[in-house]
Amino acid sequence: MAPDVTSEWDTHTAISPAGDGVFDAVLDPGWVVGGGVNGGYVLGVVGRAIAASVPAKPHPLSVSAYYLSASRPGPAQVSTRVLREGGTVATVAAELGQEGTTRISVLATYGDLRAMPSDVATTAVEPALPPLEECVPGSLAPEETRRIAPVMDRFDLRFDPACIGWATGRPSGNGHIQAWLRMVDGHPLDAVGLLMVCDALPPVTFDLGRPGWAPTLELTVHVRAVPAPGWLRVSHRTRNLAGGLFEEDCEVWDTAGRLVAQSRQLAMQPRP
Repeated sequence: MAPDVTSEWDTHTAISPAGDGVFDAVLDPGWVVGGGVNGGYVLGVVGRAIAASVPAKPHPLSVSAYYLSASRPGPAQVSTRVLREGGTVATVAAELGQEGTTRISVLATYGDLRAMPSDVATTAVEPALPPLEECVPGSLAPEETRRIAPVMDRFDLRFDPACIGWATGRPSGNGHIQAWLRMVDGHPLDAVGLLMVCDALPPVTFDLGRPGWAPTLELTVHVRAVPAPGWLRVSHRTRNLAGGLFEEDCEVWDTAGRLVAQSRQLAMQPRP
C-alpha cells in the first residue's frame, strides 16, 4: 500500500518550518502513556524535523536521545543544527522544547538508506513469533488500561502468548516481550517511524512482575533499512535491573526477514 499523506502517523508527526532550523509541531494527546507523551513518538517528531533539515539524507542511521523532562500534549518546537554534512552522511543536533523547557535532546546521523549497499551479513536470529491468529490482540486490554495509556490505540498489536503472562498476573520472569505490530490504520511506516516502534511495546519490566510507567532516560536507535510494508515483529529484552534502572534492548524485523532497527534504552524502574 502506498503511503497516505493523511495517515495518522504522518498527521501526528507533522511539522511546520519556522525559519533558521526551527520547526513547529503539536504533540497529539493520543500518544500519552503514564505520566507523559510516549518517548518514541516524541523522538519520531524530532526525527521528522531532522530529516527536513537535511533533505538529501532523509533517513536516520544512528540516533541518541536524552529525555530531560516529560513531554505533554500540545504545541512544541524543534530546533535543529547541522553539525556536519558530507557526501554520505550528515550529523545533526536537535532539541524539542515546550513552554521554555527542553524535553528531549538528540544527536543524530542521517543518510540515504536506499543509496547505500544492500548486502547483509548477520548472525542475528529472527524472533520466532506464532502466527497472527494465535497471538493475543492488544485490543483485549482492560478499558481502564486503555484510558490511562491511549497510546495503545495507535497500534494493532498481537502479543506472543508466551510473553503475555503479566496481563493475567503470571509474568514469566524472563524479561522478554515480543509482538507483531502495525499502525492501527494499516499505514506502512518509513525509516523515521522505526524510531517510534523501538519504544512502542509495554516496558519489558512487565514480564518481571513490575508493571507501571517506566520513564526513559536515554534511547539509542540504529536503523538498518527502510522497512517493507506489512507487519513488523518487535522483540524487547532486559538482562539487568540495578540502581533503580534497567536496560531494554529492542529488535525490529520486517516482512522481508530483515533486521531493520535495533535499539537500547536506559529507563527508570516502574514506580509502585
